Amino acid sequence: MKERRMKSLALAPVIAAAFALAAAPAPAQEAAAAAAPDYSDQAAWLCLPGRDGDSCDRPLATADLNPDGYGPVHQDAPAADPPIDCFYIYPTVSRDPGLNSDMIPGREEMAAAMVQFARFASVCKPYAPLYRQATMGSIPAMMQGQDPAPILGMAYADVAAAFRYYLDHYNRGRPFVIVGHSQGSIHGITLIQREIEGRPLARRMVSAVLLGFNVEVPEGRDVGGTFQHTPLCTRAGQTGCVITYQSFRAEAPPTGPGLFSYASRDGWTVGCTNPAALGSDAAAPLDSYWIATPAGSPGITWSTTGAPPATFLHTQGLVSGQCRHDGRIGYFAISVNADPNDARTDNIPGDVPLPGWGIHLVDVSEAQGDLVRAVAAQSAAFLAANR
Repeated sequence: MKERRMKSLALAPVIAAAFALAAAPAPAQEAAAAAAPDYSDQAAWLCLPGRDGDSCDRPLATADLNPDGYGPVHQDAPAADPPIDCFYIYPTVSRDPGLNSDMIPGREEMAAAMVQFARFASVCKPYAPLYRQATMGSIPAMMQGQDPAPILGMAYADVAAAFRYYLDHYNRGRPFVIVGHSQGSIHGITLIQREIEGRPLARRMVSAVLLGFNVEVPEGRDVGGTFQHTPLCTRAGQTGCVITYQSFRAEAPPTGPGLFSYASRDGWTVGCTNPAALGSDAAAPLDSYWIATPAGSPGITWSTTGAPPATFLHTQGLVSGQCRHDGRIGYFAISVNADPNDARTDNIPGDVPLPGWGIHLVDVSEAQGDLVRAVAAQSAAFLAANR
């Protein structure tokens, strides 16, 4: 366990490298940018609005998981013409050989977009570029001393190139939301710092949903750390703000320095915004969408009434979330509202078998209904204020 703890802490240079991207580009970054993929080619996009067959333009077979068993299967479909856009940056999923992925979408990229992002298409037009992300294999390489700057630099250069192409050719002046998770949030943070904050474009950013990576703020404040002008969201319908958190089981909180949920300096903490109760540190029941396949829920018996009848299961109040802070530490504490007398599971998936990673794998799933609802409220408020 001690060795695994040290390996987890050894990822700290990745954090420094990620935030260093906000400074002037290093030569490696400039070279990566010069060789950016051709985003005029639709094959360079994982999701585009209205494109048949991609990961974000298909109905999602979903069933309610109730205390007495499963409800009927329904198909959750994208909206026909939502008034805002969402730009999604997917997390570290690529199992390609090497330190950076290729531009050919594998099952893992497509699954990430379907599980994490496709439901947002009910409130916004979905855009998701492929990018040469730092692969799963790059993580142990960086733990063993590989320089993370050129790896993350190439990935970020692709994201930035895709975002600029999106603005120039797809956006047409529409309001937009940045959505990211894990590595996607690293690049989303840098994108906001370098391309959006302090520019006229910031007036069109409805919000950002950046989960699974640290957005830091001075203790007692909602802005002034990671972002200079983009505050944490503290009320429903607030715009120009960021929804962010990192999930841990309430009974297994983060305990000290590590990759997640620990701020980089004294006097700062890691932001946490509960999408079910923005601005509150009280526990609130969450509106969740779980991937029900064995790969997405290992070891979980979702209901004693039988196997899941759909790919996704919708639960309301099976889990609750609460933002908690202790000095530099800030995290989203997740509690399972177990009832041994009903048919529903008394456990949830999501754990990463590394100290300090929490239930990183379900950061989105555990509150996806609340996240989509929060973006819908922000969209309505933004459009009302900008008629």
